[in-house]
Amino acid sequence: MAKLPIGLQLYSIREDCKADLPGTLKKVARMGYDGVEFAGYYEYSAQDLRKMLDDLGLKCCGTHTGLKTVLGDELARTIEFNKVLGNPYLIVPSLPEERRSSRDAWLKTSALFNELSAKAKAAGMVVGYHNHHIEFAPMEGEIPWDTFFGNTVKDVVMQLDTGNALHGGGDPVPYVTRYPGRAITVHLKEYSGDHKTALIGEGDVDWQAIFKACESVGGTKWYIVEQESYAFPPIECVDKCLKALRAMGK
Repeated sequence: MAKLPIGLQLYSIREDCKADLPGTLKKVARMGYDGVEFAGYYEYSAQDLRKMLDDLGLKCCGTHTGLKTVLGDELARTIEFNKVLGNPYLIVPSLPEERRSSRDAWLKTSALFNELSAKAKAAGMVVGYHNHHIEFAPMEGEIPWDTFFGNTVKDVVMQLDTGNALHGGGDPVPYVTRYPGRAITVHLKEYSGDHKTALIGEGDVDWQAIFKACESVGGTKWYIVEQESYAFPPIECVDKCLKALRAMGK
């Protein structure tokens, strides 16, 4: 199959973006990234952001958008903003405690995402959820990740973060196969129990198994690098991560 595009979650280089977003995006494009996922817009309009991306040949491969921005009247505004960006993936990066504090809370959150999914689908978009480590700690006899994705419709995107899953004790590969076609965008993040600032290729992640699962049953359309620990300046870390992926044939 054709190589999947690789994007960068801009949270990885958030201070660079805050200081100079246009210049930072230019560096990201020069590295060879195909797209970016936003986690904040640094007070730029959607139109200005889209022009920056278009001028650099970058795509918007997602936005991490807080739960509040997809609830009630905010959803329509969020959809409008992302339509300008050319982004169909509205990914919620975390949940408040009351929405994940028990199995029943997770079930109610699942029902909420089913409703949001139907509304987003009508506008040609999808909603999804991104994991940290907590979703893989057993709760009332079940893993919360299973509680959530076992009770949401297939249109709800499973944005699996490889490093966060391993941090929580979860092997990412079985989850990709357990929920086929739902790992539409996948966060590539290294994990190492011994090397806290490991970059992609330096830790415990079985990258070839991840790639095989994503590209055979996961339905993956984008790989997205996210680096949150730094042995080097952040901008250098994400460059090294991309080079490591290219060396793996990605």
